[in-house]
Amino acid sequence: MAILRRVVKGLFLWIIAAGCLVVSGCGQEKRLPTEPVTEPPMDATFTRVQADVFTPKCALSGCHLGPASAAQEGLVLAQGSAYDSIVMVRSNQNPSLFRVAPGDPANSYLVRKITPFTDIIGDHMPQTGSITDAQRQLITQWVARGAPRD
Repeated sequence: MAILRRVVKGLFLWIIAAGCLVVSGCGQEKRLPTEPVTEPPMDATFTRVQADVFTPKCALSGCHLGPASAAQEGLVLAQGSAYDSIVMVRSNQNPSLFRVAPGDPANSYLVRKITPFTDIIGDHMPQTGSITDAQRQLITQWVARGAPRD
């Protein structure tokens, strides 16, 4: 009888321990891939975004090269015009969002337009060619840093 009690008591303790492990794993916050785990790197600057992404991939004839009347969606990404054309400017396609909402990549329409599998209006960008994951991450990190002019 004493042995049976020990077995039942041991089994009961194992069940409680297993239950605690299962419950402790529940409810943990999961981060979206666009959320920075740490502070964005300081080298995610607008100058780098312009030089590494906008100028070679976006500010092309028939795309986002000025003037605003000729550029797609009135969005000019040419050097000297890009910053004022995107930061705290409402998206023409989705006016509920800013093209770039400083510090908020998830609610920046530009980040959504360059991120596959997001709900957007129109095509993902760029329409011709593509940008690398590193270029996409550079833009996302710059926006997360607050989209400073530099």
